[in-house]
Amino acid sequence: MPIKASSARQIETLVADLGSDRVATREAAVARLTLLGARAVERLLLLLDSNASANARAAALRTLEAIADPRALDRVLEAIDAADATVACAAASAARVFLRGPRGNVAVDRLTTAVLDTARNENVRIAALRALGDLERSTLAPLLAALQRDPSDAMKAATRLSAAVDPAEVVARAADRGLPEDPEELGEAVARAGSDIALPILLRVIERVREREASEPAARRAKWTRVRGRVHVALAARGSRIALYDLRESLESTASAPLPVEFLSALSTAGDVSCLEAVVAAYARAAPSAGPTGAKGDQWWRDHLADAFKTIVKRERLTRRHAVVKKIEKRWGGALQELWAG
Repeated sequence: MPIKASSARQIETLVADLGSDRVATREAAVARLTLLGARAVERLLLLLDSNASANARAAALRTLEAIADPRALDRVLEAIDAADATVACAAASAARVFLRGPRGNVAVDRLTTAVLDTARNENVRIAALRALGDLERSTLAPLLAALQRDPSDAMKAATRLSAAVDPAEVVARAADRGLPEDPEELGEAVARAGSDIALPILLRVIERVREREASEPAARRAKWTRVRGRVHVALAARGSRIALYDLRESLESTASAPLPVEFLSALSTAGDVSCLEAVVAAYARAAPSAGPTGAKGDQWWRDHLADAFKTIVKRERLTRRHAVVKKIEKRWGGALQELWAG
């Protein structure tokens, strides 16, 4: 696919951002590269072959997972054997999107090998089994039986591995008994089973995750925040507004960094007039252009807040005469003018 010079420059900048020390910058780059789709694949594959940091390669793999371009399959499967467990886990997760493709059998074989390799990092084995969890139970039965016969696995590890293929149980256990240690385990379970889980259970997970975020250091907190965003996506996909209060409060607290892209997706899908003040306030707080503190992510954040605002206004059929719009105009007149005219 031919790539315009402007797009090529944008891709280079975003790929560089995948290696940023700032989680928000990496997440914004993943989201924007995903939107660029097939045009970004070759450059992402080059990054995997480079000496880039583990964070950068893991972020590239998450982007390739979202794009799901078959050109990435071989490189993704090779990365499952990466020495760094973060990279290997991201690769195992990315392989999931190829399981039902033309070369799905190759992906299944590589993931199965990883699961059964008792010398491999346990988190990588869990990620590989989690990726295989989208297959039919009858297909997975021999693998699970082999795991139960494996005397080298500690009971705790075997329990975690088995639970990884039952995402609904992972989510229910998180709501009823407490969150797992691995935020990605819960996030993946929500993504896979969110459409089948009772809405009150999903709401309870949001509340538990939010409590957990308050006690975590910054790096771990960001991972849990993304999990909360994924639960919001699951709720929004079902037309539920049961947790809109949390979306609003999250927007109101974004003084230092943008939220993960999942929050914006949920907001665009299910947000209503009650969210507009929080959306406009967050838009007004964000830097309008690149600055000395790396505000490129803020511009991405502003653009998506603007999209969410317009989507809600259109869906709710609001006019400038609506009481909430008038209230917004009094507090954030300049921001409202930009959003309404855009």
